[in-house]
Formats: sequence, C-alpha cells, structure tokens
Amino acid sequence: MKYPKLKTMKTVKLLALLFVANLAFVSCSKDDDGHDDHDHEEELITTVKYTLYNGNDIVTLTFQDLDGPGGKDGTYDVSGPLAANTTYSGTTALLNETENPAEDITEEVEDEGDDHEFFYVSSLDDISISKLDQDKDGNPIGIETSLTTGDAGTGSLTIILKHEPKKPNNGTPDDAGGSTDVEVTFSITVQ
Repeated sequence: MKYPKLKTMKTVKLLALLFVANLAFVSCSKDDDGHDDHDHEEELITTVKYTLYNGNDIVTLTFQDLDGPGGKDGTYDVSGPLAANTTYSGTTALLNETENPAEDITEEVEDEGDDHEFFYVSSLDDISISKLDQDKDGNPIGIETSLTTGDAGTGSLTIILKHEPKKPNNGTPDDAGGSTDVEVTFSITVQ
C-alpha cells in the first residue's frame, strides 16, 4: 500500500513543480520595463518635414516617399539656405500620406513620448540643436527644437527617430539604442 501512496506523492510534487514553472514562464513573458503592455505597431511614415523659422525667414526640409519602402526612391527638398549666426525655432512633423486625409503620426510620437526620441546630427560643427519638449518623465522628445547656426558652410543634417531609446541618454542615437523608426539626411547650406 505504501507504493501507490509514494507514486501519488511524486505525481503531486511533479504537478506542483510544473505549475510553478508555468507561472514563472508566464510572468517572465510580461513586459516588465514599465511601459504599457502593447505591441509596437510600426506606422508607415511617408513624409518627414522639419520646419525652421526665425521671424519671416522660414526654411523647410522635407523628405517624401509616397509609395513607401521598396518602391521608388524618396525625394529630398530643402527650401533654401539657413542664415549664418541665427537661431531658428523648429518643428518636426511625420505623416502617412497614403491615408486620406493624411495621418499625422507626430501626435502618436508625442502621446508615446517616453517610447520615442528624435536625434539631430549635423556634419557642421557650427550648428547646435536643443530639444525643447519633454515626455512625462522630463526626458527630451525632440519634436520642438531650437537650432542655432554659426559661420557659413555646407554639410548635412540627419534626423533620426528612435523607438524605445534608453532615457536618459547622452544625446546621441548610438547611446540611446532602441530601434530606428525613421532616418533621413538632408544637404544643407548656411550662408
């Protein structure tokens, strides 16, 4: 009679062990990084528009790829040169223009600010860019900026939107990590 009882005890222990292991597996698969537990559905970004203004001086940098990745190459347009030794206010907008009306993806980036950050990288040493807007934790998002030019020159300005970057970071996309939602590079002139 002892043998069946021992077998039952082993079965109960085995079932208890499987139950605990299952709980551990389920709890490990949960998103424990403090973010909402939802999948990141990547939005189609067909247009990136960075508008810089200083009074009546308005310069827009626009990237547009209306057929999305894999089709025709996108187009880059810079409406004119930036003035030397000048400070501009800047706003970045992201659109999906395959929708009618166009979907403003900037609103989603702002709403999920703790999961996003823009980075602005210039090849010109005389350009500095400060991010003015913040997420709910006080970390920068970068939709609103201040751009200050220095002496005349030509170079490039790259705009990168990171998803789930490390925050805070040292202000560079490499330190921030995460995944890249969009990256575009414009040729710019300061005169």
